[in-house]
Amino acid sequence: MSHADLDTFRAAVAASGAQALAGTAGRVASASAPGRLDVMGGIADYSGSLVLQWPIAERTRVTMARHARPRLRLASRGSSGDVRAVEVPAEPVFDPRVSYEELRRLFAESARHWAAYPAGVVAVLVREEGLSLTGGLDLVIESAVPEGKGVSSSAALEAATLASLARLERLHLEPRQAALLCQRAENLVAGAACGVMDQMAVIAGRRGHLLELLCQPAEHLGDLPLPRGLALFGIDSGVRHAVSGSDYTAVRIGAFMGYRIIAELAQLPVRAGDRAGHVRVDDTRWHGYLANIGTAGFQEFDAHVPNTLNGSAFLKRYGGTTDPVTTIDGKRCYAVWTPTAHPIYEHERVQEFAQLLRAAGADPGTEAPPREIGERLGALMYASHASYSRCGLGSEGTDLLVQLAREAGPAAGIYGAKITGGGSGGTVALLASPAAAATVRDIAGEYARRTGLSPVIFSGSSDGVRHAGPDA
Repeated sequence: MSHADLDTFRAAVAASGAQALAGTAGRVASASAPGRLDVMGGIADYSGSLVLQWPIAERTRVTMARHARPRLRLASRGSSGDVRAVEVPAEPVFDPRVSYEELRRLFAESARHWAAYPAGVVAVLVREEGLSLTGGLDLVIESAVPEGKGVSSSAALEAATLASLARLERLHLEPRQAALLCQRAENLVAGAACGVMDQMAVIAGRRGHLLELLCQPAEHLGDLPLPRGLALFGIDSGVRHAVSGSDYTAVRIGAFMGYRIIAELAQLPVRAGDRAGHVRVDDTRWHGYLANIGTAGFQEFDAHVPNTLNGSAFLKRYGGTTDPVTTIDGKRCYAVWTPTAHPIYEHERVQEFAQLLRAAGADPGTEAPPREIGERLGALMYASHASYSRCGLGSEGTDLLVQLAREAGPAAGIYGAKITGGGSGGTVALLASPAAAATVRDIAGEYARRTGLSPVIFSGSSDGVRHAGPDA
């Protein structure tokens, strides 16, 4: 395709969005998925923690059409109306003999890297589910889920892409299977070492409920409605967040280093590592998850887990970690103790949070829970936020928002706040009284006054993936 043809496609999408595909000769399908607010659990997901996730009102829609020409065209129209478009050859995406590493290189350049997320989903369905595709695909992406805000725009895009392609090709995928496939696309094609909580939340979430997920690897335990008298809000810090960022990756590596060290101390059988620094541990005690060690069990080992450790020294002594999606830099020094402790303590915080909601009679028809329950829930959120900061995943913006929430306090209906998702910026989740919406706006306004930024406020909720027509 010439640049003029791509410009024509871009202009058509700018003018009419998904309607640009209305005249396509092949089949057309559309699906949408929400973003999510990480209320508790966050980065502990890859260590097997329980997490609680809230599907937000903002959604991403993907409309897809098949055609005969061997090209993959993608156009994304944001809420402002701006459109970015890219074309890549369909053959490497559709050919299962092309490795994930080769695909990652194909999408590595910054101008097309955003396209790795939806194209990666297509590639994973071809390689993992045996989907046979010929010809090409056009994708039109329309999203109200803002990027880089820590509300999982990438998972919403992946889930909507998978759902529209599954409908187009008449595939049936269970929510858990779909989430793991989307995670695989993000890990192996986009190169972001995310856990699976985001994908599960945006696929299986229910409006007005917290999705309760045990990330071992993706066990949906149920959905917790918020008790009457509690509400969830998000305030964007304006500091861009990225799961692929070095801080997130370094903390993840540190956690897996810690698990490998504890496995050695516990004398668990270890299979020899590969050249990439990965090993296998035969773990019938904790099943490979730090979260299962527990705070009491951690006391047996914590004195032997170093605060920091050089990558080359770790590889020489332990051979590698059990994490297949990260690679240790031998020249880098990693924090180990704090990233190891975080998921162990976070798992217990999330468990208590969920138990308190149930004890409060988490039913939309019950009386509002006592204020002290709201305050205890908030205290757990503040503790989670502090642990993020100790891991090095805080930021001045998110810390200021949490500080402003604390200063407003329960008297103003603000019970708790914490950074969300991968940290290092993004959005802060707030637990509050439904009547505190004005206070939330005041917090955002004071934040704007102090920083010069214009934070976005998230409120409301919506269901997970939906198949529908043009207005999905």
